[in-house]
Amino acid sequence: MTALTNPLISDWNTPFQMPPFEQIETGQFAEAFDVAINEARAGAEAVATQAAEPTFENTIEALEQSDALLDRVAGVFYNLSGTDSDSEIETLMRDLSPRLSALSSEIFQDQRLFSRVDALWSKVGELGLDQEQARVLELYHRSFVRAGAALAEADRARLAEIGQALAKLGTQFTQNLLADERDWGMALTADDLAGLPDDLKRAMSVAAGGEGYRLTLSRSIIVPFLENSTRRDLRETAWKAWTARGANGGQTDNRAIAAEILALRHEKATLLGFDDFAHFKLATEMAGTPDRVRDLLMKVWSPAKAQAERDAEQLRGLIAEAGQNHDLEGWDWRFYEEKLRAREHDFDAAALKPYFPLDSMIEASFDVARKLFNLDFRPLNVPLYHEDARAWEVVRGDTHIGVFIGDYFARPSKRSGAWCSRFRGQQKLAGDIRPIVINVCNFAKGDPSLLTFDDARTLFHEFGHALHSLLSDVTYPLISGTSVARDFVELPSQLYEHWLSERPVLESFARHHETGEPLPGDLLDKLLAAETFGQGFATVEYVASALVDLDFHTGKPPADAMDAQAATLARIGQPSAIPMRHATPNFAHVFAGDGYSAGYYSYMWSEVMDADAFEAFKETGNAFDPAMAEKLAAHIYSAGGSRPPEDLYTAFRGQMPGPEALLKGRGFADA
Repeated sequence: MTALTNPLISDWNTPFQMPPFEQIETGQFAEAFDVAINEARAGAEAVATQAAEPTFENTIEALEQSDALLDRVAGVFYNLSGTDSDSEIETLMRDLSPRLSALSSEIFQDQRLFSRVDALWSKVGELGLDQEQARVLELYHRSFVRAGAALAEADRARLAEIGQALAKLGTQFTQNLLADERDWGMALTADDLAGLPDDLKRAMSVAAGGEGYRLTLSRSIIVPFLENSTRRDLRETAWKAWTARGANGGQTDNRAIAAEILALRHEKATLLGFDDFAHFKLATEMAGTPDRVRDLLMKVWSPAKAQAERDAEQLRGLIAEAGQNHDLEGWDWRFYEEKLRAREHDFDAAALKPYFPLDSMIEASFDVARKLFNLDFRPLNVPLYHEDARAWEVVRGDTHIGVFIGDYFARPSKRSGAWCSRFRGQQKLAGDIRPIVINVCNFAKGDPSLLTFDDARTLFHEFGHALHSLLSDVTYPLISGTSVARDFVELPSQLYEHWLSERPVLESFARHHETGEPLPGDLLDKLLAAETFGQGFATVEYVASALVDLDFHTGKPPADAMDAQAATLARIGQPSAIPMRHATPNFAHVFAGDGYSAGYYSYMWSEVMDADAFEAFKETGNAFDPAMAEKLAAHIYSAGGSRPPEDLYTAFRGQMPGPEALLKGRGFADA
């Protein structure tokens, strides 16, 4: 097979140069990666061996363009591996992850390349660079140093070994988790469905292929089951299966893998001169140090735990009222919390779902972008990788902005959760390259698919990430779109969630899927009044996970990750009926790669900013204030990583915020 016959490495003569999905076969990836890796290696070698003195153009810009083919092939492969995987893809992933890690180490430890970058950095003020170029040079130099380029040869070699081992272990962790989620299911009969809403029954029927009903570990199925099923025995079985993912023994058990990953990360950090991995990881984030992270988390933990304990007493009261004599357990909390919600706010959350059909919520997210950023979304009839995926051209007037792909339904070949990624990022270095961005969710498929309010919030969250990539307006790939500090990247997504709760948005788009009638005013009032309901539970499960993650990576690595998890939860007094949002064996954010390792706190760090940023709109009296939206686009959504995140936020808001708006938003202001 050659470039003439392998579509992954030939020119893409498709609309908007989208991947030619209808031509791509799994067996083509191995050759494509071989070609792309060799091309990236050759490109870096050409930079390293040139006789000319280093300049920004012949070194930094040349490196930026040296892996263009690899970036293209990997963009297709890794999106497919998360959305439509099979055994052949999983095998290739296990082979590729250490190879790509080795290539990264080879390039970023190359002494010839480092000497060129270091020479440029030593005289950065004399090069006449613009602000964006200076930032790119700074980030390149930092990447070489953090890859070990300044270390002795033996230490560099060991760092490369560690990188390959971590890549392999992260892939194994991910595939084990996917296997546990894919393989578990519980067949139910009509007699087992007491208390379940009709849309959940339909989703479970679809999951069973129309023959009976199947309870799966897809969040969009298991969470409403735990909220509504009157069968406590089935709730217990389902909850235990859900929380035990990755900890079932055998070949898919992730507990030993987690401990090995932590040990390797610690060794990496100490080789680079840091006390531990948390100090290494946070040195380049907004937080800066583990102490600053812990300070924020504990400021939120105390009022959240107090609220959760008050809620627990009320839930135990409901159990007693029902004539039950059992204690409040993890498989009881959501069920009785829904009863408490109905009592305190006089509505059933399940009654909202008919007013939140998926297509309406997609259109709502588009309409907010239309009002804020003058974007329009035109449906595209193009081949995609799966029948469930759909695409839109994003335009501003007659100007093409990018392509947006939405893949919303759960299926066995897709990993759980929700995320945003891209097949191609925006840049100007190689021409006016426009982005191709994808949102992936795991909603239950139905006819139509009906969302909970939390599902709709997830959709808005991921679309906020998508806008961060779609609106990107920078020159260099390194700083394009979401290529920002981890504790800043959640700002655009979490901020976007706020518009879902705006009354005009709900009045326009929360409409009954059969009648088209808008959400009744009294139900809308109750929904908005109940927005902070249950925040004790939600905040405790999240902060517990963030603190466990931070403890894992601070100080010496634990010999047993599960013992370390238990020690942290005991120290903070974790309520027994509230588990971590992600227990260690299924904590993919932390162990599937190191993106959120020592960084799960970042959602809350960003929440401090998103609460304050939306307050800026509220202060104008108009949630769609044009002047504020223009500032938001300029300094947050389009700026990528072109400046330090503190500078970007301050340019938008004038100063960095404290946690007060966050506490108020979660209902803890008076706690």
